Amino acid sequence: MRAPRRILVHHPEEAADYARLIHLPRRGLELAVSSNEAEAARAIAETEILYAWNFPPPLLGRAPRLRWIQNMGAGVERFLVPELPPGVILTRAAGVFGPWMAEYTLGWALWTTQKMERFRAQQRKREWREVNPTRLRGATLCVVGLGDIGRTIARAARALGMVVVGVSRSGRAVREAHRVLRTAALPRALAAADFVVLTVPLTDATRGLIDAAALAAMKPGAWLINIARGAVVDEAALVSALRERRIGGAVLDVFAEEPLPAAHPLWALDNAVITPHISGPSTPEEINPVFADNLQRYLTNRPLRHVADRRRGY
Repeated sequence: MRAPRRILVHHPEEAADYARLIHLPRRGLELAVSSNEAEAARAIAETEILYAWNFPPPLLGRAPRLRWIQNMGAGVERFLVPELPPGVILTRAAGVFGPWMAEYTLGWALWTTQKMERFRAQQRKREWREVNPTRLRGATLCVVGLGDIGRTIARAARALGMVVVGVSRSGRAVREAHRVLRTAALPRALAAADFVVLTVPLTDATRGLIDAAALAAMKPGAWLINIARGAVVDEAALVSALRERRIGGAVLDVFAEEPLPAAHPLWALDNAVITPHISGPSTPEEINPVFADNLQRYLTNRPLRHVADRRRGY
């Protein structure tokens, strides 16, 4: 009798919740669940399909039967390691995180224009001091990266009356942005922006993209919002720019090292906002339909959706 085809569901905290939502559409399939490296090591050798978040990369080299990986997030750089066997299809979760990240981006933008921190501080002191907020309508948002997340943010920003300038590798026009520039013109886009949001994947080309020169191109009052990956920004250059008040501030959800070390200088800066990588939460209920659709496609030999390009890194 042929051995069952194994699907391994791996997540450090929520593996059982993800597995519970999976409906196996045919016989001959079995589910395995792991939440740590030891459990994953026991299951990976017989695994054909891996549905995972934060899977230990070295174990990919011990998976001779592996044919397809469905990542539970949008960024796939953690799977693009030498241990990933050639020929294994890697897919990402798309169409899920944009609405979350649009609310995060515009919520924090409104936090700055409505001077929420200032008014809460005045409330604690029982001070009545009139200071006019500024308008988000008419302000310029630069969206660096125009994948589905970047376009969703751009669409929401336009609905609030913002002027949206996009930046992408191709510079191809998209209907969500008023205009789009190539990455080579990034300094020009940054110079025009009141807010800059980063939504690019982490690749060799985007690592350190926002460096000292890019920060110097920004307006003195502009805010940087990073919801991409921490390594897209040169953190040392950002700390200097914030300390010297060369930009208005930064809202940071991602960092080169996570959790952000307690001794990191960003914690102490009053023009930096730190959030713990929550701008685009992965929830089992939202990710499961992506996996379920691709599972049906995989079992019926149809093309999978949202296949990552190993060469490009996303």
